[in-house]
Amino acid sequence: MTTPTHLPVFDHLLHMTDRRGTVEQALLAEPAPEHGYCTADMARVLVVVSREPDPERTLNGIGGLALRFLNEAQALNGACRNRMDGAGKWVDDPALDDSWGKCIWGLGTAAAHSAVAWVRQSAIIQFERAAQRRSTSPRAMAFAALGAAELLKTDPGHVEARELLTHYAQSVSAPSEHPAWLVDYETVDGHFSPTPLAGRGAADARPGFEQQPIEVSSLADACARAAAADPSPVWPDGVRRAAAWFDGDNDAGLAMWDAQTGGGFDGLHADGVNHNQGTESTLAALSTMQHARHMSAVGQ
Repeated sequence: MTTPTHLPVFDHLLHMTDRRGTVEQALLAEPAPEHGYCTADMARVLVVVSREPDPERTLNGIGGLALRFLNEAQALNGACRNRMDGAGKWVDDPALDDSWGKCIWGLGTAAAHSAVAWVRQSAIIQFERAAQRRSTSPRAMAFAALGAAELLKTDPGHVEARELLTHYAQSVSAPSEHPAWLVDYETVDGHFSPTPLAGRGAADARPGFEQQPIEVSSLADACARAAAADPSPVWPDGVRRAAAWFDGDNDAGLAMWDAQTGGGFDGLHADGVNHNQGTESTLAALSTMQHARHMSAVGQ
């Protein structure tokens, strides 16, 4: 399978962004600001913007907006709010759940890779504030560990990042043969299907389950990270298959993003595509295409 030639396009992400942040939901391609904003999305915005090798000024502006949003989401003790309503009011209390972990992921990525010096410096300050805490949620800690690992790439001596990553490594149970530990993908007649979702064969005309772009994007993230440490071709192939899923190499044979604007569609259902282009799905498509571009550039 060849890597799709599509490059990340940020037009729709820009369209979804206003002075407060990137709106969470959309009605087709139009933002629905009445549904508000969320920290999890803004952390992912910071991740994809920071990954861009030569971001334009407008894209750097979105990165700065995301950084400000995450700063406002954080309490002084490092805990993090997740939801802001359409009027700009926080509607939940600071916590140490997924939003905290994803906040650290975004901040660590920006601290390591942002093209803007003040963003890198501010991201480190915010990272250190959040990294003083620990979550009881394994998933939240996994996202935080991703941020710590990114920061350690450029600053191997960073104390808070190393302590957080060490704590996470010590807390993870040893792998076993239990199905919950199996992270894989399977090829069915050339279609990329995350194994937990593979409910029907390729001969079926329509998918027998709901497929979410964020799940495919997460597999692409995992494969890309594994490819950096293991030369096996299985990992870049996983990234290519994830990108191909967005391009229509899926159970329904339908594109899951608008390659002209970069807008990602919200879901693949048994009766077709949900054409709403929310922020989470858009970021899932952009992130996957970033990984596919990198694999192509390094010849994997």
